[in-house]
Parts: sequence; C-alpha cells; structure tokens
Amino acid sequence: MIGRLNHVAIAVNDLDKATALYRDTLGAQVSAPIEQPAHGVTVVFIELPNTKIELLAPLGAGSPIAKFLEKNPDGGMHHVCYEVDDILIARDRLKAQGARVLGDGEPKIGAHGKPVLFLHPKDFSGTLVELEQV
Repeated sequence: MIGRLNHVAIAVNDLDKATALYRDTLGAQVSAPIEQPAHGVTVVFIELPNTKIELLAPLGAGSPIAKFLEKNPDGGMHHVCYEVDDILIARDRLKAQGARVLGDGEPKIGAHGKPVLFLHPKDFSGTLVELEQV
C-alpha cells in the first residue's frame, strides 16, 4: 500500500538557523520558506537525491508544532511521510484495520499541493505518519 518515503519532517524553533545549517554546512539545496496556514506551519524542503527533509516551524500561537517544541525545546523528528496512490483507499483500508486517522479523517492539501492525512503515532510504534497521494 505505501510507496516511497516522501520526506522526514523535523520540527525546529529557528527556521532560518536550521535552513542555513543544511544549506551552508551540509551543502544541501533548500527551498524558500512556504507558509501553510491550514497546518499552522512554515516549511522549508531540503532536497536529497533519494528523498526530502522537511523543516517545520510554528506559524502562529496555535500551531501543533509549537506544542511539539514545548515538549522538545531542541526540536527533533516530527513525522515521516509515505506516498500512496489513492489516499481515500489507503485511509479506508487503514481504518478497517484499526488505525486512527487524525483530525476529521478527510484529506487536506499539503505543502506539495497534494492531499495528505496523518495517522496516530500510537498506532505506528510511536511515530506520527503522514500519507501523501501522488
């Protein structure tokens, strides 16, 4: 059902500092910051040959990333994102197997302009999982 690893997301307190670290210290190609008001984050994508790293910073006081950073002040891995061919079929299959879909269960448009869903970390070995339709 799942396809390739689309990205690993890392929550950061200082997006500019984290971006500079990947760009200047590690020599990676980085995107411009992209605000995602519907998700409460600003993102920067680090392009790698085989996947991406997504840096997440809070956008507004109600950001779910702000809550994560309160518990993890140094930042850290937030979620992994896997590609799926059909997000509704994947959602329905996972729910039938007992997995919990976060939010209202309906896909939202993610930072790549494609439908995404998040799955409860307690159902996936403590890891927040994002599915993105490709």
